[in-house]
Amino acid sequence: MINKLTSVVIAIVGFAMLYMGGKLLLLGGTPFYVIMAIGLLITAVALFKNKTMALSIYAILMWLVLAWMIYEVGFDKWQWIPRGDLIGLIGFWLAMPWVVAPLTKAQNPANPAKFHPFLGTTVIIMIAIVIGLMFYDPYPQAGNITNQRTPIADSNSVSNDWVAYGGNNNGQRFSALKQISTDNVSNLQVAWTYHTGDLRNAQDATEYTFEATPIKVNNTLYFCTPHNEVHALNPETGELKWKYEPTKDRSYLQQHQTCRGVSYYEAPPAENSVQSAVTTVCRKRIFNAANDAKLLAIDADTGKLCSDFGNHGIVDLSANMGKVRPHALMQTAAPLVAGNLVIVGGSVMDNGYNRGNPSGVIRAYDVITGRLVWNFDPANPDNTQPLTGDQTYPQDTPVAWGTLSADMKNGLVYVPFGNASPDELGIERDESSNSEKFRDTLVALDLKTGAFKWRFQSSRHDLWDRDNPSQPSLLDIDYQGKRQPVVILPTKTGNLFVLNRLTGQPVYPINQVDVSTNGIAGEKYSPTQPVSALNFIPEPLNEKSMWGMTPFDQMACRIDFKSMRYDGNPWTPSTEAGSIIFPGNIGVFNWGSVAVDPQRQILIASPVRLAYKYNLIKRTPQTADKRLFTQEGTPYWNENFQGDYAIHIQQFASSLGIPCIAPPWGRMVGVDLTSGKTVWLRRVGTTKNLKTTFLPGRFPIGFPMGMVAHGGPLVTAGDLVFHGATADNFFRAYDISTGKLLWQTELPAGGQATPSTYMGADNRQYVVIAAGGHGSLGTKEGDAVIAYRLK
Repeated sequence: MINKLTSVVIAIVGFAMLYMGGKLLLLGGTPFYVIMAIGLLITAVALFKNKTMALSIYAILMWLVLAWMIYEVGFDKWQWIPRGDLIGLIGFWLAMPWVVAPLTKAQNPANPAKFHPFLGTTVIIMIAIVIGLMFYDPYPQAGNITNQRTPIADSNSVSNDWVAYGGNNNGQRFSALKQISTDNVSNLQVAWTYHTGDLRNAQDATEYTFEATPIKVNNTLYFCTPHNEVHALNPETGELKWKYEPTKDRSYLQQHQTCRGVSYYEAPPAENSVQSAVTTVCRKRIFNAANDAKLLAIDADTGKLCSDFGNHGIVDLSANMGKVRPHALMQTAAPLVAGNLVIVGGSVMDNGYNRGNPSGVIRAYDVITGRLVWNFDPANPDNTQPLTGDQTYPQDTPVAWGTLSADMKNGLVYVPFGNASPDELGIERDESSNSEKFRDTLVALDLKTGAFKWRFQSSRHDLWDRDNPSQPSLLDIDYQGKRQPVVILPTKTGNLFVLNRLTGQPVYPINQVDVSTNGIAGEKYSPTQPVSALNFIPEPLNEKSMWGMTPFDQMACRIDFKSMRYDGNPWTPSTEAGSIIFPGNIGVFNWGSVAVDPQRQILIASPVRLAYKYNLIKRTPQTADKRLFTQEGTPYWNENFQGDYAIHIQQFASSLGIPCIAPPWGRMVGVDLTSGKTVWLRRVGTTKNLKTTFLPGRFPIGFPMGMVAHGGPLVTAGDLVFHGATADNFFRAYDISTGKLLWQTELPAGGQATPSTYMGADNRQYVVIAAGGHGSLGTKEGDAVIAYRLK
């Protein structure tokens, strides 16, 4: 009876596989699923008839599947899962004595065999191969960066404190501290944990994220929360000194509800009574750029607003912006404090409206008075004089929503402009306008006046949301035997452009590659796109790249892949029928940027591999202002009201919520900047704590596949890389020379933030990270800031 039931189950699996495999075959996909289905059906019939040959037939099928797996993906165990898991489980069941004995009873009723030599040996060999593969991974690239450490005398370098969002205005995310080193990092333990109390509720945005990097200066640790609270803690104990708590504007309509960092300014000691009168209101200031488009100056010692800054401590960033729709203008990045200026860009709601989006103007304010000193408007780049009265900045210009960097020695500020909304459509763009020259462009400005110095465009006629999201990193490198001052620009496409920061000229070679120009009517596609010699643009997808937990969700992904447009490069045009965009709008690099060790000239990055589906939805005069919904009744967020098309963007994933492309989805790399060579590469993150649609809770097992990492790395002179960010809630430390994992700990919530480090008054080095989760990634939410130190 058990074999009859088994044969029915195998037949059902076979027919389902034949149906889906047939659909895939008709689309031009692999015929092997049809072959597997036929093998399953023949096995089912023979088993139903109580034929011993069913076991031999299945053994042959298992060997064919093994050969096919090796042909398609080599010995990558993670890619074997959807191809072989179900076949292997069925084979294991068929090899059991309770299946074998009834089939052999006819030949030897008194003593039926309990082991089938062919199938049993096949199953044993397959199990041995799988066990062997548990200790083998073909993906990582081993290497050792041998660059020697050369201490650098730099007045802007980080010493005992962490004085700015990126450690300093160079955006290096590097600390010269080395008390915690590769030799003792395994002894790290929790020094203290602080809970902010600022938690998401049902009224808040879906993308509610605690992405702050704490700064340590003035013997205090400062950071902001998603609701733009500013907290000041004792760096050694985590005890609260003061908290600034604005009125909470809870709204699910906010596109991004986050605050990534605050900035610090300390006025020089007063030299005369006049200067003293100006600066004593609050000589030490914390600046916070809030998501309600306000710039706040807060007394660093008391937490009270500095009354001499702007309007009682607040500058309204919607001034001179014209009409601003609700939640259309926001700040998510830490402002840049450089000299006596505090400089901000801005963020706008992506793809909400086709027209009338706030300006991407860059504004520099006096740190004491809040007076606007200069503005750089992409639409009027030659006029940096502040607007006055009722004048307004032209709308719909490129925005710089990431943190800026500054070369204090040479008096330059670096602005990583992204796209202008709408990000995925360019039909109505005026290619001859000034602002078009600044889409996806790194711009160098004179720090004191805002005067334009040079620009470099990282993406041409961006139709994919290929912003420059990262804070640029500044350092000097000895490339090909010549020392040069460089700026490194990470991009969503995966390029790392290395430019001379004084001239904007490429230091690493850049090639112009031909890309697709055939898309929707009226669109103006760029025929070429720039590709840096140093890049982590993912390898092109093909049908073999598809993944899943079972053959069925993998077949569904293969069918989707064959049904949609994909031109084999990151610049596939969006279509109404659906296109695969790889990498997608989360990008290879995002706001977490990269970290560089200027003493050893090493770059550490955590590039992401995720594909997305872009569908254009034609707007008509009747639907120009109408909300659009999915079949499930969920509204689209990229509606582009009054535009030619709305845009539906979703991750290229199976019905189980698992990415359709094979892992790794997150990696870490070590680059020798003197040669531009990637010396080592590894997977980062595991499957533990993942939120899935096929389990009631979170995935309990940590398979080291390589997970998405949203947040940046920190490097130190202790030859360490500290990195949270991964979707598994872990915080880890790696050897910077080899990428070897040296220490890890599980956080109470997602650590989608960039860590920082400092020396406490107790002469002990601390490493601190915010653990609050990320709404869009689905990591566990929380409100913790956790500091670690040696035992």
